[in-house]
Amino acid sequence: MENKSPKVIVVDDEENILKTVGICFRSLGFDTQLYTDPVEALQKIHTEKFDLAFIDLKMQPLDGIEMLAEIKRISVDTTVTIITAHGSIESAVEAIKKGAYHYLQKPFNYTELQIFAQKTWEYHQLATEVKELRQIISPGEKGVSFITRSAKMHELLDLAERMADSNLTILIEGESGTGKELIAHIIHDKSSRASKPLVKINCAALPTELLESELFGHIKGSFTGALQDRIGRFEMADGGTIFLDEIAEISMNIQAKLLRILQTKEFERVGESTTHKVDVRILAATNRNLDEALREGNFRDDLFYRLNAVRLKLLPLRERPEDIPLLIQHFIYKYDSTNSIDVAPESMRLFRLYSWPGNVREVENVIQRAILLAQKGPLEPQHLPEEISRLSGSAARPIPSLEEIEKTHIQRVLTQTKDFNEAAKILGIDTATLWRKRKKYGI
Repeated sequence: MENKSPKVIVVDDEENILKTVGICFRSLGFDTQLYTDPVEALQKIHTEKFDLAFIDLKMQPLDGIEMLAEIKRISVDTTVTIITAHGSIESAVEAIKKGAYHYLQKPFNYTELQIFAQKTWEYHQLATEVKELRQIISPGEKGVSFITRSAKMHELLDLAERMADSNLTILIEGESGTGKELIAHIIHDKSSRASKPLVKINCAALPTELLESELFGHIKGSFTGALQDRIGRFEMADGGTIFLDEIAEISMNIQAKLLRILQTKEFERVGESTTHKVDVRILAATNRNLDEALREGNFRDDLFYRLNAVRLKLLPLRERPEDIPLLIQHFIYKYDSTNSIDVAPESMRLFRLYSWPGNVREVENVIQRAILLAQKGPLEPQHLPEEISRLSGSAARPIPSLEEIEKTHIQRVLTQTKDFNEAAKILGIDTATLWRKRKKYGI
């Protein structure tokens, strides 16, 4: 988070209290404004944004409870503390129930006030960070659908929806761009957890030490750069769902921690011994073959079997060519605000010839780019990337070499079998030969 000084407003009709608080807060570097008149202070809050507000409970013509309600209406992100005398504690507690962070009891000494103010600012920073983290949480678009005409994909989607309202862990496998994240959205939205957050994290995007902190959180001082306590993605997802993308890339150490959460729902933040419990449903995804990772010793057997309660294997787009025209029209509808763009027949022929190694994500990128180039006319071959437009003039898909045919066939068998032994049996070769061919073709 940005390192900045908090902007603070203090409202109290006692001049001495106001002066003491102002001196204290300014000594901490707080940008502080002081008011004895609650009406004047509210006018200021209407025009300026404050991080913190310290409001006296007993004032005229507006008391602290009335001011709290108005501040929460016009500045929901402001953290409000009620200043109260000893005899008004009950009212201060009521204010907390109505949205105040805490109450500060008079009389207070200078040191106590400094500590309290710093804790209030730390709370506000953490609350703001939670809100920022929720920007990476997708609430799930209701009615979101997976666009396909493939019978096999409809079978998979049916299974996903039937499993959605269970708490079973689901492993989603498929090449990059096939829609693994979209499947996670559908499962979450169809579940009883739909009103709770869906938190996503790409496990391959962070080094191990940062990934551990992102997943489980950390406490201040636990490592260089840990300047304050921070909750992790599992706590953010409490009551909801967490989507762990590229699960095959995590270290053995983090695998052990994930296994513990799956078994006990418990974890500790980095640098902390306190155990936390969460109620989180885990969806995991990978574009790698986890069976291979198991054989190579890079993935724990016990974690794999926990993740593998339900296994969904998404087909690449080249194995469901009937979806290509459907997806192209979908993305034209999505990105053509003029509703005037269509696909030239030759371009559609090229789309059908192309193998789409980037799958659905590549289709979206190609169509978005082509619409910008075509302006309001049809999508012509000259609007397409070179790897597609250079197929122009081909009467049919280019004739592949024997090696290309073998590579494609092995890839297809591997995506539709549960392990290497089954794949080798279908291919009519031994596992050692399959291993050599995979290495040769980079599968």
